[in-house]
Amino acid sequence: MSATEAPAAASGFDQHVADFLAYLEFERGLSRNTLSAYRSDAQQFGLYLADHDLDVLTAGHADLAGFLEYLVASGARPATVQRKTACLRALYRHLRREEIIAHDPTADLRGPKPTQKLPSVLTRDEVEQLLSAADGITPSTLRDRAILEVLYASGLRASEVVDMELTDVDLQTGVLRASGKGGKDRIVPVGRAARVAILRYLKHGRPKLVGVLETRELFVNRRGGKLTRQGLYKIVMRCAKDAGLEGKMTPHTLRHTFATHLLAGGCDLRVVQELLGHADVATTQIYTHLSSDRLKDVYFDAHPRAAAS
Repeated sequence: MSATEAPAAASGFDQHVADFLAYLEFERGLSRNTLSAYRSDAQQFGLYLADHDLDVLTAGHADLAGFLEYLVASGARPATVQRKTACLRALYRHLRREEIIAHDPTADLRGPKPTQKLPSVLTRDEVEQLLSAADGITPSTLRDRAILEVLYASGLRASEVVDMELTDVDLQTGVLRASGKGGKDRIVPVGRAARVAILRYLKHGRPKLVGVLETRELFVNRRGGKLTRQGLYKIVMRCAKDAGLEGKMTPHTLRHTFATHLLAGGCDLRVVQELLGHADVATTQIYTHLSSDRLKDVYFDAHPRAAAS
């Protein structure tokens, strides 16, 4: 590749990636977090192509497999390699769909199988410890308590909590609207404890934080602006530290805990799937790691001949 050809090739790759990401955003409606991950993955792939004098339009199966082998050799986790493999497949499917390439080199591309890791969950006592760490009457403490209650009561993702607007919460009927992945909204019930915490925050916390600003989001930062995912993470981790749970959880742990506690209480798996906003029930099945005692209780209660002598 000559020096004059390199910039043009790089520019061509960047344009293909830009078109690909635009398709994912506007046609597929992927979340900004997924788009950000795919953008990073594509950029890494572009650097690999440049380093090996390869072109995105002529790279073959062996070249792409070499990229995956490079990732593994660099210490990337299996789940990370799987995500990057999915990005490559989506990119080349897009190029094939647009008739930019004649054949898809990712047709038989396989990444390493990720090892399934059971999610970390809190016990009921640990949840109480965490919520107690946000007891108080200051505006920020009222906000923090409401955030923790909503995370545990509704199983929302951090991004769904920070994007929630005032109009998304109906305290009278006890439901809230969450905007999930792919721009898909869902209605999620919210329990009494969370409703009380939200109401206290709306009456005595949020007005003092917002002041004269006109902010649509339910949860705001100390300056009255929209709370970011990073800001929410800091709040949860600070409360976890105060509760003696440092190192045991992240904001997503409360989503895992929500699902696990519902299933342990006898909730149907399909209902939990709907509440979490999972497109595939297989994603929800990871939460079915109930104790053997709980499974036996459910079995003997449910099966008509289980207790037969």
